[in-house]
Amino acid sequence: MADSPLNIPPEKIPQHVAIIMDGNGRWALSRGLPRVAGHKAGTENLRRVIRATVEFGIKYLTIYAFSTENWGRPAEEVQGLMGILQDVIDRELNELHQEGVQLRHIGRLDRLGPKIKAKVLKAIELTKNNDRLILNVAWNYGGRDEIVYAIERIIKDGIPAEEVTDQLVSKYLFTAGVPDPDLVIRTSGELRVSNFLIWQAAYSEWYVTPTYWPDFDKDEYRRALETYAGRERRYGKVSSEELEGSKSNA
Repeated sequence: MADSPLNIPPEKIPQHVAIIMDGNGRWALSRGLPRVAGHKAGTENLRRVIRATVEFGIKYLTIYAFSTENWGRPAEEVQGLMGILQDVIDRELNELHQEGVQLRHIGRLDRLGPKIKAKVLKAIELTKNNDRLILNVAWNYGGRDEIVYAIERIIKDGIPAEEVTDQLVSKYLFTAGVPDPDLVIRTSGELRVSNFLIWQAAYSEWYVTPTYWPDFDKDEYRRALETYAGRERRYGKVSSEELEGSKSNA
C-alpha cells in the first residue's frame, strides 16, 4: 500500500468505507436554494471525496445515492435526481475510468428509464477491470429489499434450508464479493440507519457528523478515519482490556 496522508498506522485504515450522503436538501434550503441545487452540490463534492478515498488508501467505497423510499419524494426532485445521475455519468465516467475506479451498482435497475439504465450498464462494463478503487453506487437500493431479493433467489435456486448460512446469504446480496464495511459515515447529524446495508453493517463502526454532505471535506473525512482508528472493534466480544483484567483477577 502506498504511503497514506493519514496520521494513523496503515493497518488501522479501513478497507471499506460506506457513506450515507445526507443533508443536501437542508444545505440548499439554508441558502435559499431549491433542494435540487443541494443534490448538485453534493454530486460535486462526491468527486472530491472519491479522490480523497484513493489518496487515503481505501479499497472500497459505497455511497448511498438513492433509496427505494426516495421515490416518494416530490416528482420534481426525483426527476432532478435522475437528471443528475445521467449528467454525472456523462461528465465523470471517462475520468473515473482513467483513474482506475471500478463502478458497480447495488440495488435494482428496473425502475430507471431505459436511457439512464443503458448508461449505467455501459459504465459498469467499461470500468469492470479497474481495481484502484471499487465504487459501489447504491441507487434504487434498500437494505430490506436486498435481503428479500436474496431470499427469493435462494429459494429459486432450490437451496435446502439446512444449507442456508451467513456466508451463503452474503453471496446472494448485491454486494457479493465485497467485504463488509469497516466504517459507515453519516453526514447531517441524523441518527438513523435508513435501511442502508443493514446486513453488511451489522458490526461496522459508525461516525456521525452534523456537517451536511456538500460541506463534508477532506479534513472531515480524515477526522472520521482517525476516530475509527482509535476504536477497538469487538464483534460482540469483550475488549482486550477487559480480557486482560479478567485474567489478572483470576
